[in-house]
Amino acid sequence: MNKSLLTNLIAASLIAAGLAMDGPLRDAVLATGLFALAGGVTNWLAIHMLFEKVPGLYGSGVITARFKDFKLGIHNLVMEQFFSKENLDRFFTEMVTEDANHQLDFHEVIEETDLSPTYDGLVSTIMESSFGSMLSMFGGQEALIPLKEPFIIRMKASLNEMAHSDSFQASVREKLTSNPVSEDIHQQIEHVVNARLDELTPIMVKEIIQVMIREHLGWLVVWGGVFGGLIGLITSQLFI
Repeated sequence: MNKSLLTNLIAASLIAAGLAMDGPLRDAVLATGLFALAGGVTNWLAIHMLFEKVPGLYGSGVITARFKDFKLGIHNLVMEQFFSKENLDRFFTEMVTEDANHQLDFHEVIEETDLSPTYDGLVSTIMESSFGSMLSMFGGQEALIPLKEPFIIRMKASLNEMAHSDSFQASVREKLTSNPVSEDIHQQIEHVVNARLDELTPIMVKEIIQVMIREHLGWLVVWGGVFGGLIGLITSQLFI
């Protein structure tokens, strides 16, 4: 059962019991129930007002009313704490340093690259040259089709050889640790974060926070009822 509802039901039961009782315990039970219900209901209302706008009650619905501040806080947390320029610089420096004795592997990237446009560009260059008119006598572009697959295979082999050469590897490592690279990546990450945050609405923000903390806020009602009841019990004893 809901903790808040259970707390308030117990407090209401104490009030009912106190009203029905006679004798010396009546005032103590009644005061305990009244103060417990006051504490529980007050805290429940405060939690409700945190998420929902209550007409006539200033400050209610603060989560939805301040959702822009919430988004700004998330943006600052992500960009200044997790993906700050300093953290990105340190990440790339550590990555390059740790892998200093290992080559950066580009095999998979090169193998997945479509080199057909490169072949098409080569064919266009040939056909536009003086050799093109001569080639037209032997079938034109179609005569070069058997060369496409060998060309792509050879091109990928050449790219792999170049990408894994010492000079190319050193150049890539240098670029990875340069400030412009970190700056570009920082801007790209910020763009992605802003795009995702722009999708948030006040209702979505409210639901996100509710999922995170509303269950735990229920304990405020419980403890409000407990401490309210204790105060009521103590008060009843002071005025006997």
